[in-house]
Amino acid sequence: MNIEEKIIKLKNEKNAIILAHNYQIVPIQDLADFRGDSLQLSIQAKKSQAPLIVFCGVRFMAETAAILNPEAKVILPVEDAGCPLADMINVEQLREFKALHPEAKVVCYINSSAAVKAESDVCCTSANAVQIINSFPEDETILFVPDKNLGSWVAKKSGRKVIVWDGYCPVHQWGFTRRAYEHLKNLYPDYKMIAHPECDEDIIEVADEVLSTSGMERYVKEHDRLIIATDSSFTDYMQHLYPQKKLISLNTRAFCNNMRKTNLKNLLNALEKEETIVEVPPETSEKALSALNKMLELSN
Repeated sequence: MNIEEKIIKLKNEKNAIILAHNYQIVPIQDLADFRGDSLQLSIQAKKSQAPLIVFCGVRFMAETAAILNPEAKVILPVEDAGCPLADMINVEQLREFKALHPEAKVVCYINSSAAVKAESDVCCTSANAVQIINSFPEDETILFVPDKNLGSWVAKKSGRKVIVWDGYCPVHQWGFTRRAYEHLKNLYPDYKMIAHPECDEDIIEVADEVLSTSGMERYVKEHDRLIIATDSSFTDYMQHLYPQKKLISLNTRAFCNNMRKTNLKNLLNALEKEETIVEVPPETSEKALSALNKMLELSN
C-alpha cells in the first residue's frame, strides 16, 4: 500500500475530510476532498459534518475552520505553517489603528489571526472583498487590514474611502516585477496576464484581469495562453488539470514556503497521531465568528 492509499484508508476509517488550499502542492490537492480558495474552504468547513477536519494550508485557515465548526477537531499537518501577511498586524496594533479612526468600520482580510478577526466588524476574502466593502454606506470610512495591496485595489474598485494597513504578502509584493512581465510579453505577445489582487500595483496596472484564485481557476478553464501572477503552486496545479493549455507562471520561484511545508508524509502523520490540533480560545472564537458569519451572509 503506497502513502496515498494509506492516507485515503485512514481518512475513511476516521470519517475525516481533507481540505486543501489551492496553493498546496499537486499531490495534496489531488488527495483533498475539497480544494479551493479561503472563501470556498470556509464554507466547506462550516457545513462539514465530519468529526475530523485536516486542513492543508496555513494556521489562520485552520483557525477559521475551528471557529466556524467548533464541533469538529481541526488538525493542521504542519504546526508551524504560518502566514507572514497575517503576522503583519497583531491585536494591539489593530486596537491602536482603530483608536486613530474611532468612527471607522474594520474590514479584516481572512489572512489574519483569530484575535485580529475578533477585533473586526467583518472579514473578507479576495473573492468577495469588493462585495463586502460595498455593503457599507457610501459615506462610511473603512479600515482595511492587513493587506495594503488588496485594500488599495478594493478602494479603487468600490470608490469608497478605505484606509489601509501597511501589510503585504511577501510572495505577491516582491515575487513579481514589471520587468519579468515585459520580458514574457515580448516572448509571448498573444498571452494575457491574470493577477491576484495581493500583487503590487505595478503588476495590477498591467494585468488583463485581477482575480481571486477561484476566479483565476474559472478563467483558466475558459481561456488559454496565460501568464499567471500568483503563487506558482497554483499555476502548477492548473497545468496539472489542463495539460493541453499553455500556462506560464510570472515567476516560478514565487511561492509560499509555509504552504509547501505540507507533504504526503506529514499529512499521513497528522491523520495517524491527531497531535497538531488547532484550537481558538472561546472568547476570541465567539467574537471572530461574528465577523466571519457576517462575511458569509454578505457573500450569499
